Amino acid sequence: MHKSSRIAEAMLWSIALPGFGQFRNGKYIKGTLVIILEFLINVQSNLNLIIIFSLHGDIRRTIDQTDYQWLMFYPCVYMFGIWDAFRDAGGGTKPYAVFPFVFGAFFATVGVIYSPNFLGAMWLGIVGLCVGIAVGIALQILFRNRFTADRNDV
Repeated sequence: MHKSSRIAEAMLWSIALPGFGQFRNGKYIKGTLVIILEFLINVQSNLNLIIIFSLHGDIRRTIDQTDYQWLMFYPCVYMFGIWDAFRDAGGGTKPYAVFPFVFGAFFATVGVIYSPNFLGAMWLGIVGLCVGIAVGIALQILFRNRFTADRNDV
């Protein structure tokens, strides 16, 4: 299988369910731990109910069902699962490749924190994730250009 196909497959399985990408890469212990964390956080935070109510447009019910103490962990576990599968499959070798994943997790968590006041956890978390990935890509480009400029000055 071609490297880019292997990387894409690992990332897509991780997006579907954190831990599946690790299984795809043959990292069974790590995959099992990520899946256990995902299920624990999912159940404790009521994530499936949050998703259902959000998709039905019932934001008040979404907010009422959310256990924020647990849900705040989800973006980091989710994005780490994707990053780790991506990395183990052979991706992420360029400098600052982790930036979109880390900033996506951070901004998604901030979105969850502010979600009781606006949009609910799922929608504001997704908005935060998208903003974070965009910020991560912008910083990745900026840092890579800076790194290259510094290296050329030597």
